[in-house]
Amino acid sequence: MSEYIRINGFDIGIGEQRELSFRIARLPTHTNIDLPVYVNRGHEDGPTLLITAGLHGDELNGIEIARRLMADNLAVPQKGTTIVVPIVNIYGFLQNSRALPDGKDLNRSFPGNKTGSLARRVAYTLVNEILPHADYGLDFHTGGSSRTNYPQIRCVLSNPLNKELAEAFAPPFIINSGLIESSYRKAADRRGKSVIVYEAGESMRFDEVAIEEGIAGAQRLMKHLGMIDKAPKPNPTIILKKSRWLRARYAGIFHSKVESGDKIKKRQILGTITDPFGESEYKIKATTDGFVIGLTYMPVINAGDALIHIAEE
Repeated sequence: MSEYIRINGFDIGIGEQRELSFRIARLPTHTNIDLPVYVNRGHEDGPTLLITAGLHGDELNGIEIARRLMADNLAVPQKGTTIVVPIVNIYGFLQNSRALPDGKDLNRSFPGNKTGSLARRVAYTLVNEILPHADYGLDFHTGGSSRTNYPQIRCVLSNPLNKELAEAFAPPFIINSGLIESSYRKAADRRGKSVIVYEAGESMRFDEVAIEEGIAGAQRLMKHLGMIDKAPKPNPTIILKKSRWLRARYAGIFHSKVESGDKIKKRQILGTITDPFGESEYKIKATTDGFVIGLTYMPVINAGDALIHIAEE
């Protein structure tokens, strides 16, 4: 174990905890925007785990998970190092927005560019200044606006290390999810880093179950990596190999008859679509056995809108 690791021009010694600030850019008002990064080093040798949240600025559950891990000293390892970036997309967080002021989705802007768009500059900093110091990554996300995800880890199941990390986290569901081009996970994979993604809850809302499950899972992962001695006991985990969204065939008002996390059977009625005038009603039936891993909370829908995310064992 090196006595010091050097990040952003600063040397962090064994047993030291330090906050660093990476200069990203500045606003038109000349207000500087910095990226806060927290480094926690244990007193013994061990791996380095990079914990990130808020790649989408409106996904608050992950930000709260990171905050509580730090506030309760749960991110301080006995062995190894954690690097915590609680809000990667500072701009989006300030504006309650998924994207950045340039309209770009940060998680489709990797590996980034030092002189590119604002999103690409943030991505470049994460990939080139922070990620190289990590051995493993844990990235926190939520569902979108008015759309919830049941607590789940997304990873590449064909990658043995990905699968190992996911099972160590021990969420209710582990879902096979391929690498998306220009995403953070894809950029990390190309650099030989294994990153898993925790998805839970919806944007702009706190979900206490999702938050607590994320905190417990992070501790279980750290214990598996030998960074801490104790962690919450794991719950049963179901591995789901494929998933798809059930979409509306008609416009109208959506009434769900299932909850996120429910187990469903083929031909089960999952909900209905009605018109607002009481003249029509269409039943939505399951086309397969599986589990509800995501659900829209938006009542007024158009044909083609995603309603229920179903995954199969």
